[in-house]
Amino acid sequence: LEYLLIIKGISKVYKKDNKEYKVLEDINFKIKKGEMIGIVGESGSGKSTLARQIIRLEKPTSGQVLLNNKDITNIKGKELKNIYKDMQMVFQDPIGSFDPRLTIGKSIDELLKNNKVPKNIRKEKIIELLKLVGLDKQYIDKYPRELSGGQCQRAAIAKAISCEPKILICDEVTSALDVSVQGQVISLLKELKEKKNIDILEVEDEIEAVIADPYVAGALQI
Repeated sequence: LEYLLIIKGISKVYKKDNKEYKVLEDINFKIKKGEMIGIVGESGSGKSTLARQIIRLEKPTSGQVLLNNKDITNIKGKELKNIYKDMQMVFQDPIGSFDPRLTIGKSIDELLKNNKVPKNIRKEKIIELLKLVGLDKQYIDKYPRELSGGQCQRAAIAKAISCEPKILICDEVTSALDVSVQGQVISLLKELKEKKNIDILEVEDEIEAVIADPYVAGALQI
């Protein structure tokens, strides 16, 4: 079986005032290509901390993260930048995913530029990405603060998939949204999984929501 992501023995200890606080201890799981996996746990259980270790926003105290069979636990600099072409994160706070000084179009354009997408096709690509998440081209010129929570989260997802990652880590992406829009965003993620063949790691509070979802191959409770 081919595994896109392998997590081996991840532990995280924070130090404060000469005391150690163990947040994660010996976490292990694997995601096959084409899977959607859930990580569930109550508030403060460490699930968002685990997501940050996987995407290397933080370095684990011990353990390994393997992406496409490559150990990415200790990489940095240009090598670390390169892994973000294959792995992206969508955060709980959609507005925090954007620079408030830039329009939605400009934010996505910056990412495309960084990924060497030619200038002459970038605008067309941005329109295509927005359409894919259910937003029309007028959103190119809007600022994050001008969007509703649901619209902003859709734009954040468009930005995350702009570099065509193989895996999307979704950290409680619906928790800051109205109940009426939560289902729409989850449905969108499922559509993208099918259309773009993206693996999804879904971080949630409620195990019921994850295990009831037929798209989810399994759930890790921490």
